Amino acid sequence: MIHPASPIIGDEEIAAVAEVMRSGMLAQGEEVAAFEAEFAAAFAAGGAAAVGNGTMALVVALQAGGVRPGDEVIVPSFTFAATPNAVALIGATPVFADIDGDTFCVDPDHAASLVTDRTRALIAVHLYGHMADMTRLSDLARKHDLFLIEDAAQAHGASRDGLPVGDRSDLATYSFYPTKNMTTGEGGMITGHDPELIAMVKLLRNHGMERRYHHDLVGTNARMTDLAAAIGRIQLRKLNAWNRRRREIAAIYDLHLAGVVRIPWVAPDTEHVYHQYTLRTERRGEIIASCEEAGVGYGIYYPIPCHRQRAFASIGRGPNLPETDHAAAEVLSLPMRPDLTDEEIERVIDAITKGAKT
Repeated sequence: MIHPASPIIGDEEIAAVAEVMRSGMLAQGEEVAAFEAEFAAAFAAGGAAAVGNGTMALVVALQAGGVRPGDEVIVPSFTFAATPNAVALIGATPVFADIDGDTFCVDPDHAASLVTDRTRALIAVHLYGHMADMTRLSDLARKHDLFLIEDAAQAHGASRDGLPVGDRSDLATYSFYPTKNMTTGEGGMITGHDPELIAMVKLLRNHGMERRYHHDLVGTNARMTDLAAAIGRIQLRKLNAWNRRRREIAAIYDLHLAGVVRIPWVAPDTEHVYHQYTLRTERRGEIIASCEEAGVGYGIYYPIPCHRQRAFASIGRGPNLPETDHAAAEVLSLPMRPDLTDEEIERVIDAITKGAKT
């Protein structure tokens, strides 16, 4: 079986974890501080705060932005449930926006139509590794005084219009789940340019403490372990090479699958980092059958949009979302890992081609 995604953990990561375990400092220590500094530098951010996972990164970012119960937050429906979950967990209302059918990211025009006097924030999800249109979304946020968050859980190292993730938002959040472009086993990061916001994030993630047992505000335990940070520091050094390999694989897929299925569209002056290589097809069932016969793994991200999930039936708000529903019926993600072999890539292409022509 060709697995669609899997973590790449080498001897360097194992040795780094062993060193932390021998040190006796396992949480919120020097490894975390070093990882934060290195991550901020790598992503041209003013500062960074490590947290326990990507969902907590969103929750803490929303809290730092002043989002409170009763507020509305605009989010795309075509995303993993972590995005609206974070909104709902702090008592705010997720308001679901439609997507642009080419990029799978939130449609700025539709998001603009959803703004009310209760709207406090907007979350732009960079789905599959392609950035949303942050130029237009940042203009929208400024116009309505909205707190703007980039959910970059799938976009480590992406850029658009020559600008990296996090450049045009108040805060950007990342996930280090095992199948992301880089991992810490589990973990998250929040980046931003405003030092006061980053300081607030660090208070919120650590029970409101800057000094031990001095609680300046109500916070939670969203800290990252030094074990995770040690893995992250090694993975960060490998990220650029891995992203280059992802783009190489995507280019091979593009070459052989263009005209067979609808291949991923990439906006001009954009660095797609291909967390997923997601095609569109009206023959998804036939292609899946061909993949299963050939031992080729695949994923559907996401078969049921958030606005149609029972969890948000009574707490979410959103109109008809035709592009979202259309995408959910057609998307299929192919194996996309930096360690895919040429033979495996060829098998994937053959399976897709066969299924599309069946």
